[in-house]
Amino acid sequence: MGEVEESGEMNSSERLVGIIYDEKMCKHHTPDDDYHPENPNRIRVIWNKLLANNIPQRCVVLSGKEAEDKYLMAVHSENHVNLIRNISSKQFDSRRDRIASKLNSIYFNEGSSEAAYHAAGSVLELAERIAKGDLNSGAAIVRPPGHHAEYDEAMGFCLFNNVAVAASFLLDERPELGVKKILIVDWDVHHGNGTQKTFWNDSRVLFFSVHRHEFGSFYPGNEDGFYTMIGEGPATGYNINVPWEHARCGDADYLAVWDHILIPVAKKFDPDMIIVSAGFDAAVGDPLGGCCVTPYGYSVMLKKLMDFAQGKIMLALEGGYNLDSIANSFLACMKVLLEDKPVSGSVEAYPFESTWRVIQAVRKKLSSYWPVLADELPLKLTIQNAPYPHILISNSDSESEDEKAPNIDSEIVQEVMEPFSKLKVEDNQDQVATSSTSWRSELSKIDIWYASFGSNMWKPRFLCYIEGGQVDGMKKPCTGSLDKNLPKEILWKIFPHRLYFGRDSTRAWGPGGVAFLHPDSSVGEKTYMCLYKITLEQFNDVLLQENVPSYQMNSPVFDLAALQSIKNKGSISLEVFKSGWYRNVVYLGNERDIPILTMTCSISDVESFKLGKFPLRPPSKEYANTLVKGLVEGRQLSEREAIAYIEAASSKPLR
Repeated sequence: MGEVEESGEMNSSERLVGIIYDEKMCKHHTPDDDYHPENPNRIRVIWNKLLANNIPQRCVVLSGKEAEDKYLMAVHSENHVNLIRNISSKQFDSRRDRIASKLNSIYFNEGSSEAAYHAAGSVLELAERIAKGDLNSGAAIVRPPGHHAEYDEAMGFCLFNNVAVAASFLLDERPELGVKKILIVDWDVHHGNGTQKTFWNDSRVLFFSVHRHEFGSFYPGNEDGFYTMIGEGPATGYNINVPWEHARCGDADYLAVWDHILIPVAKKFDPDMIIVSAGFDAAVGDPLGGCCVTPYGYSVMLKKLMDFAQGKIMLALEGGYNLDSIANSFLACMKVLLEDKPVSGSVEAYPFESTWRVIQAVRKKLSSYWPVLADELPLKLTIQNAPYPHILISNSDSESEDEKAPNIDSEIVQEVMEPFSKLKVEDNQDQVATSSTSWRSELSKIDIWYASFGSNMWKPRFLCYIEGGQVDGMKKPCTGSLDKNLPKEILWKIFPHRLYFGRDSTRAWGPGGVAFLHPDSSVGEKTYMCLYKITLEQFNDVLLQENVPSYQMNSPVFDLAALQSIKNKGSISLEVFKSGWYRNVVYLGNERDIPILTMTCSISDVESFKLGKFPLRPPSKEYANTLVKGLVEGRQLSEREAIAYIEAASSKPLR
């Protein structure tokens, strides 16, 4: 469908619905075709699902179109547009990967430029056709997504901000079309930081984003998505953020926000057109989003928006990484645009207590700008809520800790997604919470010593795994543990194990190696280790964040049976983290009858380092600095001694 002619056989009573899909946008993929959640199959599976349900046959199918630089530069800097235009050319072959590594969750290949230009151009083309009245509504099945892309920076899988480019075009380049006010609704699970910044001072755009935020610890990992960020100058009050405090929000939570924030404000704003940043990573089963919106939920959210702007609505695909979920959710939305029979479903679950807390905070903050939000919510609403969801989900758009290896392959992703795909909002919410609470309650009573030998030796860095957040030098935040109590005690010990550094780069620290401990002890070796007295529950959460952050722990990965077994075996390799770098839990003895555990690579990985399959490499300056700070502040070594210690471990051959 790369050069699709306009087509469609429609009943005269049906709405004219446009749709854009172009195979050129599939040319953007990882350089070595390694697995990545943002991949060409995302749009292919949507298109195939629509074809199988005769949707394109009832729509006006438009060809993809490249955006013009002048329209892109209304949203992005000239330097940024030049970079994306040229990044796929031969002159960038030798430095393309290096440039990508300096950006936040971005990859480039020889097809990235063409795909990015087609994504932005296709959204712009469809928006113009709807604004002109040629179409009543439409949907753009595009990638790469756009809502994270900022004025001068690609990030979060996004190269150009497709929706912002289209909205800017309609408002500034085509005023004769009569679109003077645009409502942008971003229901992607991540905050649309780039779109927010584009229209921060522009009252012609009401930007609304509902997203996981977790007080700044969820991607993009800052305060931009908090409810206090309401715009500036003439646009104060025209930026509305609804920040979820945790995962597992579903239909009931989203529809409560629609009914008590978005819809009342939309009535007053009275937009001439609505653009939906339609990410489907809040859908049930998404490995990055961890929320539970069903196709029915998306259809109801969209149906409620159809009452505004004479139904002039455009959907532009953003995120969504469970192929079944995005296909089914997109199909449900297309049926709404075509005014088909509604998707079957119901919302029997209640919103979480935190949902009402967030809704009330948003309403209070915005009530002086939108008086319709000034009234208190009825008590009968807010006393009906679901229990708190006791689970831990990924905090990032990134698929793994490393850009090249280990990528989470399709088998791992299936393991990640399978627990989500079996969940139903109506039936299993209490069951999931109960099963998770049970093992956590049991393991919270057991203390262990977690022995750290890398960046976690520095207490502020380790506390990122407990409290959430990040320290200087880190490129992304940590989610933290569910139990955020600080370590009960900290002490230092020296162990007869080999410390070394390897791997090319990490998402957390960028280019450079990270610390590994040889699992076997060896006479003559000496490694300084900082021991934190934490619970076995917290240790499970640290294991998760060090390996596969997007895995849902309805049960522990290292339980009491494993704790008993490891004392005899010496180490246990956790198969659930097949591609994790620190999947091997090693027993280092006892301290005051409390077991000392650390996590490192497996013996087979050590052999891969020896044979050159995995690179040995010194740490980056930022990463090394955390080790130095840990050793110095822990009063183990002077700064000079700590630097020499790291240099020796980096240069000594691994035998």
